[in-house]
Amino acid sequence: MQRSRGAMSGLLLILLGAWGAIIPFVGPLFDFAFSPDRAWAWSEARGWLQVLPGVVAVVGGLLLLASSNRATAMLGGWLGVIAGVWFVIGRASAELLGIGDVGAPVAATESKALALELTYFSGLGALIVFVSAAALGRVSVRSVRDVEYVDNTVVAAQPQPVFSDSDAVTEIQPAAGDAETGRHTRGGWRDALSRRRTPAH
Repeated sequence: MQRSRGAMSGLLLILLGAWGAIIPFVGPLFDFAFSPDRAWAWSEARGWLQVLPGVVAVVGGLLLLASSNRATAMLGGWLGVIAGVWFVIGRASAELLGIGDVGAPVAATESKALALELTYFSGLGALIVFVSAAALGRVSVRSVRDVEYVDNTVVAAQPQPVFSDSDAVTEIQPAAGDAETGRHTRGGWRDALSRRRTPAH
């Protein structure tokens, strides 16, 4: 499989995963965050619900970006799907799993609260799932270009014969019997033609 099949999806997953893992720590610098509204503030909930799925998405993107093996690329795609799903359902499952809560969106309006929810969790997760699913669809299909790529790789890997000036050259000589037969045949034709040209007395 050519690496270009999953390169764009892998790059997008890396960017989206890095956003999901870093935004809770730098968002408060731009007044765009969940409580507590402090930059670089670590909590167990942020680690489980944001950093972990972000790192998993980045790993999946790296596998898609760098791998030319179909199985490895599909593993990267499935890691992206898992990370995206966790971004979507993680907050709803946090209390049940006992991993804490990331807090409430720091927003004075409903539109900003919705923007925070989409960019931090549900919207981000849905986008990661979409990109990962598209990558899985591309790498799971064997195209004509993949077959040609494999054939060219096999041909290039086969050793080619190398000849040097010192290699002996064998000259094939006609056998003695064949040469005699050829002379007799030519002589027979000459005799037949000479007898045909000689006038009868």
